[in-house]
Amino acid sequence: MIFEQVKNFYQSYNGKKCVIGYSFRGKEIFAFHIGSLTGKQFISTYAIHGREWITARLALKHIKKGIKNGGGWVIPLVNPDGAEISQHIRPLWKANARGVDLNCNFDADWGTGRLNTRVRGSENCTGDSPFSEAETCALRDFTLKVKPFVTLSFHTKGGEIYWQYDGRGDKRGADILASATGYKPMPVFGSAGGYKDWCIKKLRIPAYTIECGSDELKHPITSLRKLKKCFKALRIFTDNYGR
Repeated sequence: MIFEQVKNFYQSYNGKKCVIGYSFRGKEIFAFHIGSLTGKQFISTYAIHGREWITARLALKHIKKGIKNGGGWVIPLVNPDGAEISQHIRPLWKANARGVDLNCNFDADWGTGRLNTRVRGSENCTGDSPFSEAETCALRDFTLKVKPFVTLSFHTKGGEIYWQYDGRGDKRGADILASATGYKPMPVFGSAGGYKDWCIKKLRIPAYTIECGSDELKHPITSLRKLKKCFKALRIFTDNYGR
């Protein structure tokens, strides 16, 4: 299963690495450093939604490929409990083990999204308050520690790139990602409380969400080949995005 795959990779990884925190059920949330340890650093996250666990495999490919310029942290599996539920019990499960959608739980206009609900379930539940969940607290604290100059969040699906929030954002990075993937930079309306949203609104840094894979695909995507347009995305981005 995907958690064991990431854990085994972590145990054999010879580069800088750490555990940034633990899920509600006590699973480690692993982070891997790639590239230079000096200079400005990025953070790239994957599988914040359980049913999007295939992006954790994309993360491992990004780590193996490495980057030529700059450095930063790759977090393959932000939501290990949700991934386990998706793989073993309910394939379309997005939330964590407490039924909270982690990408609605950040402090960026929390609770105001068009589809937000306080009802626990497989998706769209905001939680009881911003950062009510162990996983979002871990990602928040790690982000504040690293102080990245940019963040990227790999999701599935749709073939789109989101780069704006609250009237702010840096389209230049979205254009680079578009050139790397063939996906379209798009505005997004009616969402709130996401990691990208928090990075842009509260940390005042550029942040991007990359929706990997064609919208014609069905959740959960189980073949990494379906995300092949994203295989070089991180490397191309770090080669071309201004430092």
